[in-house]
Amino acid sequence: MDKSVDDLRDISDEALLVAFGNGERAGARVLTQRLTPVVLGFATRMLGDRAEAEDVAQEAMLRLWRVAPDWRQGEAKVTTWLYRVVSNLCIDRLRAKRGVALDAIEEPADQTPGVLDKLVESERHQALQAALDTLPDRQRQAVVMRHIDGVSNPDIADVMDISVEAVESLTARGKRNLAQALAAKREELGYEK
Repeated sequence: MDKSVDDLRDISDEALLVAFGNGERAGARVLTQRLTPVVLGFATRMLGDRAEAEDVAQEAMLRLWRVAPDWRQGEAKVTTWLYRVVSNLCIDRLRAKRGVALDAIEEPADQTPGVLDKLVESERHQALQAALDTLPDRQRQAVVMRHIDGVSNPDIADVMDISVEAVESLTARGKRNLAQALAAKREELGYEK
């Protein structure tokens, strides 16, 4: 018999995935509510395209459900596994996109908000996304995970299959490149010089 969603709120991701693998559908509901916003946010920042990010998030969650029956607690964190899957899916899409002619890419939708604060925030977000888009894939992945999603360096190292020192190097270079890309826009974006 399925437990209620409320009974499962305080259970770890790993235990919920094992429960789902054993037939507890409520475990999947709780994990979906807990992890989909994280996955979607990460994919959106990696790709700069909400629709593509939704596709990636859906595919990543489907892959998670497929591995649930074979998941062994204690071997890996669900979030680490999921970040790795999302990272790989995003990088595949970014690489595929590079081969597309500029004329074939749709113009971005106008998302101008009506309130000045929202407009400034939107401009800052767009400037950050444009600067992130200039970073090499692995720098972007490390910077987004560390400084936007707040993932720890050891977890990033696990996701990217590199050392913690390599993560620190990637994030440091990425931050420098972002600062350089955004330096000329500080005043335009409402930041003091």
